[in-house]
Amino acid sequence: MTPALAAGLQIALVVAVLAVLYVPVGDYMAKVYTTDTDLRTKDLRIESILYRACRIDSRAEQTWYGYATSVLGFSLASALFLYGLQRVQGVLPLNNDLEGVSPAVAFNTAISFVTNTNWQSYVPETTMSPLTQSAGLAVQNFVSAAVGMGVAVALIRGLVRVGRGGEIGNFWVDLTRGTLRILLPLSFVIALILLSQGVIQSYRSGFAATGLDGHALTTALAPVASQEAIKELGTNGGGVLAANSAHPFENPTPVSNIVEIIAILLIPVALTRTFGTMIGNRRQGLTVLAVMATLYTAVLAVTLAAESRTHGVAADAAGAMLEGKEVRFGIPGSTLFAVSTTGTSTGAVNSAHDSMSPLGGGAVLLNMLFGEIAPGGVGTGLYGVLVVAMVAVFVGGLLVGRTPEFLGKKLRTREITLAALSILVMPALVLAGTAIAVVLSATAGALGNSGDPGTPGAIHGFTEVLYAYASAANNNGSAFGGLTVTNDWFQASLGMCMLFGRFLPIVFVLALAGSLASAQRVPTGAGTLPTSGVAFAGLLTGTAVLVAALTFFPALALGPIAEALH
Repeated sequence: MTPALAAGLQIALVVAVLAVLYVPVGDYMAKVYTTDTDLRTKDLRIESILYRACRIDSRAEQTWYGYATSVLGFSLASALFLYGLQRVQGVLPLNNDLEGVSPAVAFNTAISFVTNTNWQSYVPETTMSPLTQSAGLAVQNFVSAAVGMGVAVALIRGLVRVGRGGEIGNFWVDLTRGTLRILLPLSFVIALILLSQGVIQSYRSGFAATGLDGHALTTALAPVASQEAIKELGTNGGGVLAANSAHPFENPTPVSNIVEIIAILLIPVALTRTFGTMIGNRRQGLTVLAVMATLYTAVLAVTLAAESRTHGVAADAAGAMLEGKEVRFGIPGSTLFAVSTTGTSTGAVNSAHDSMSPLGGGAVLLNMLFGEIAPGGVGTGLYGVLVVAMVAVFVGGLLVGRTPEFLGKKLRTREITLAALSILVMPALVLAGTAIAVVLSATAGALGNSGDPGTPGAIHGFTEVLYAYASAANNNGSAFGGLTVTNDWFQASLGMCMLFGRFLPIVFVLALAGSLASAQRVPTGAGTLPTSGVAFAGLLTGTAVLVAALTFFPALALGPIAEALH
């Protein structure tokens, strides 16, 4: 089988499965967030019991301020709990003789998992106990994803509702339903499929084995299958094992590789159907999906072409850029995974992104710099692309001389300001963080690649730093492994990028949702810009590309573009 045929078959299989699941999963999620009935099993009202135990009025609505306060308060409590759990894991059960995590690593990890980033500046097998993995990190994989979904649904409610005093739902209800009704059952099914492929599930610390060189060694074990499922489904990305989805215990076969890619893409893609169903116009959802698919396909095509070419003696002998890639998956499976994970804020990897060709690595970097809207993270992709859509409508309104309108709501100064602020947070964090890091003398030793200005080593070292801050600010979590991020500067600065990159846009989006919810609907007129169909899809795609191109082109020119042209 030729590489081109292998790539085509894998892409076709992923698209076919997503197409089959698109309608039922999307409509089911819309029902979950719009029904008034609590989840129950026979005579046990599961959600009602949780609401009573936590003293939550499930029928009460929140304004954007109340919703945002709940998000921030819950996330703060989660971060404090996770930090504390790591620090004291050495005296807790199931610690496998591991000591407590250092303050800097515990801070970075707590922020990372609460923000759905899952950036890992440590070796999981030798740092985190099974209890910390299961009771801390895995729990955050569920609830951080549910937070993103809740924010996306709150924005949809803001677009739909009229005269509700700015009420956009109840965060605690959205969090509970997203976790119990969507993420848990889907994760259970995916975990069973992964188990059938050989993914491990064990609380033992490891087992003794003999290496190929004849020396004795201990191979680490962990409760992988249960965490691998939500790691991908919730677009989290943090591996239970250091090699992440390149490890045969996490991703043993080409079948498991395809299953994990489908899990990564499923909810972000299906949420476009949820959006169309909730607003009562499914053409709007298909338009958003078309924009996501266009950007995803373009990046995938560039990455596949770059990685399939040969560069140097080793690549010529292998027939492609196979260095840093698992032969179980080859170029097609590795590239498809890389584009999916950087386009969805997942951050999981089944190959070394640092080993990709300059153009291939630059393409997956650009995938993040789009704002991860193709198709984006769980919830974050949908509300991110809707914010860009409002900016596109504003641009279109300027062209025709009309006040911009989006789904029957006028976009006034307040709405456009909030949309612009939401978009600008990530570029500010990425560019400022990269600029400071590359000029600090203390960070020079962290660069795995360096040299005189203009040399390939110096250029690639700059790209590694740019990739790190792009990953943190977009809550992705993947990395160019040549950069050592264990010193206090990177632990703190990347942690702050993750924190602000997650919660500042959420606050702006929720404020935007509240403003839209309190606005009156205006009738469609002859000058109203249609927000569905090919024309608007082109405008939205162009706006997304233009924003990324104008913002990041100078930085990309100094990094991957210069390296590719060298």
